[in-house]
Amino acid sequence: MRTGLEGKEINRRGLIVGGAALAGAALLPTTARATERGDRIQLAQASGTRAPASSAVAVKSVDRLVGSSISYAYAVKAGPWIFLNGHEGYDFERGLAPEVEGPPGNRLSGRPPLRREADYLIQRMRRILKEFGADLNNAVRVDQYYTSGPAVSAYHLARFAEFGQFIPPSTSIIMERCFTASTNTHTSMIAAVPGPGVTVEGIRLPDQPISASGYFPAMVANDLVFVAGNMALKDGKLPPNVRVPPTARWGGQTGFRRQVHAVIKDALEPSLKAAGSTLQDSVKAQAYIRGVDNFPDFMDVWSQYFREIPCAVTLVPAKDYASSEGMLEINLIALKGGSTRRKQVVEVDIPGVATYGPCIRAGDLVFASGLMPVGRDGLVPAANNASAFDSLSLAGQAQGAMLFAYAEAICKAVGVSTNNIVRAQHFMTDMREFAGLSAAWSDRFGKQPHPFAAVQVPGPLPPSGARVISDFWVYAG
Repeated sequence: MRTGLEGKEINRRGLIVGGAALAGAALLPTTARATERGDRIQLAQASGTRAPASSAVAVKSVDRLVGSSISYAYAVKAGPWIFLNGHEGYDFERGLAPEVEGPPGNRLSGRPPLRREADYLIQRMRRILKEFGADLNNAVRVDQYYTSGPAVSAYHLARFAEFGQFIPPSTSIIMERCFTASTNTHTSMIAAVPGPGVTVEGIRLPDQPISASGYFPAMVANDLVFVAGNMALKDGKLPPNVRVPPTARWGGQTGFRRQVHAVIKDALEPSLKAAGSTLQDSVKAQAYIRGVDNFPDFMDVWSQYFREIPCAVTLVPAKDYASSEGMLEINLIALKGGSTRRKQVVEVDIPGVATYGPCIRAGDLVFASGLMPVGRDGLVPAANNASAFDSLSLAGQAQGAMLFAYAEAICKAVGVSTNNIVRAQHFMTDMREFAGLSAAWSDRFGKQPHPFAAVQVPGPLPPSGARVISDFWVYAG
């Protein structure tokens, strides 16, 4: 995505059809037109040199995770933000934690094991936040992945005990497994650093009762709106206008497409409105979808709303949700109306087939769309040899090398070092490939701590042979 448009702006038509192609633009219709609002999106320019790491970035890491050679950044403070990455109920240095595992030979003694696990990871996150001068009431977003429904219930009990009634917007998805084979809950958090002018405001929807999970539907912090993961459910059920009777063979929109429309129009949009924002102000979304066969339909419906709204989007396959009727859950980040931040489309030289959307900068944060390990030829690297050389974790290494090259290109495009990657979220179809992915990180970035959060998702992924989808979060303050 090379550019010669230094210092210029492009409108939404230019975003899609003008000059060099933006990441994911090849997947969008080319009939975009200017909106009535006349919004203009600035094009961020690539830097020709690698910038030094920002002095505003502070990392908490362990050099040898559980005795391995992996350097893991479990927390990153970047300017006014704190990222806690990939926390599970194990000790970073010792491995399995006695506080979670329980007495040897009598694991069922004392508190329920799932509750011990949830208590352990939330209390640790609280301690880390306090080391940065913050606390749980400064959290603005939490993402949780579980292996089962009972793990969700145990986590909610622990969350109420630690957070009280100020629970930030939450996304909860059931996946195949966590990073370790023994844990049942995986969580990451974003918090705002307390300071002058920093406000964290929880948003409730008019006439809507507090959910059983207790979290705010949306939260505003530093001119950003964080919207919780939403499904197409009302009172835990699909409403009549969304539900497709089990006896129906057809009837217009499929059940999945109806759910996508309902989440956007009946859940995300009202949450944004209550927080003083709109769909137009969206900068980043994650969509957790049941079945990769539904990815094309999702993008088709998504584009009906976001064709002229540049918004980074990551598509992730999911195993299950709060209700088995649900087929997707979407969370969202947007600018608050009147924000001093500017939404910028970052032009990066990444092939459109490797992603479903653009890369967006909103002030000090850069939101990439989810990246897949696909080259310009449309192929996944080393796909033919990956299975034969699984002893080398070849798939993880080759695909990780491509993904980290893309991540570095994003950093260069906004003029920062890869040290400003504050979270590398990896959705993998086989967690055993993480060893290769980690080797690729070390090969490219040396001993730079890897701020990873990794869970195993249902496979296969859309590109043949792909084992991972990665979401990179970058600080550019």
